[in-house]
Amino acid sequence: MPFIVTVLVVVSGFVLVFFAAWLWQLRTENAGMVDPLWAASLGAAALVIAACGTGATVNRVCVAAGGGLWSARLARHLWRRNRGKPEDTRYRAFRERWGEHAARNMLGFFQLQAFISMLLAIAFFVPAYAREAASPLCIAGFAAVWIVAVAGEAAADRQLKRFAADPAHRGKVCRDGWWRYSRHPNYFFECVHWLAYAVLSIGMPWGWATLAPPVLMAWLLLKVSGIPILEAHLADTRDGYRDYMRTTSALIPWPRKRA
Repeated sequence: MPFIVTVLVVVSGFVLVFFAAWLWQLRTENAGMVDPLWAASLGAAALVIAACGTGATVNRVCVAAGGGLWSARLARHLWRRNRGKPEDTRYRAFRERWGEHAARNMLGFFQLQAFISMLLAIAFFVPAYAREAASPLCIAGFAAVWIVAVAGEAAADRQLKRFAADPAHRGKVCRDGWWRYSRHPNYFFECVHWLAYAVLSIGMPWGWATLAPPVLMAWLLLKVSGIPILEAHLADTRDGYRDYMRTTSALIPWPRKRA
């Protein structure tokens, strides 16, 4: 399928999906389910782009497998985490800040998610439309980075879930496993996942553009809707979290500092 047609199909899909999500949150007053929907829609986009791309078969297989499997794990985890729970702190903060304009602003916020998803999909488009097959070394590098990213994120999610399930830990800070070395190891490995497609695209036309998704993801998490809003809440509700912030890296796993 021609590149521009695939772009229009994917853009339309994102717009419709996030509009439907906005309608859903109007009824439930809970925007938290947009998180698993975001992951699932990107996985669907990876499969569509891989199927419609005109690039080398091996490139498209990597895009479909990488994006599809990453999406399936993350969407399932986020769905199980958010289902039946109160609205996520980030979205509740937005809703309270916007007041009577919350419904209108939430629509804009959800469509911004569609725009960001389209920028992240650059990681899928470049290799899926590159006619030259990725080298064996690049494929091996892609697989290695992808495995580290998805396995690391899954491990961090399990560690936090296990910690939170213990009633004795209520109101306390998780320092188990990866959480000892990073305040947000799941976010770190999420950024690494997007870096995998940049490795796959080395030497391809427009390969440099695949650096945008991991940089964008890191910027969003560090400066916009991820860490700043979440930590403002945690610092007030978790015993010892301010000390945790002083001694532990925000994103990249790193040895702890002295208190």
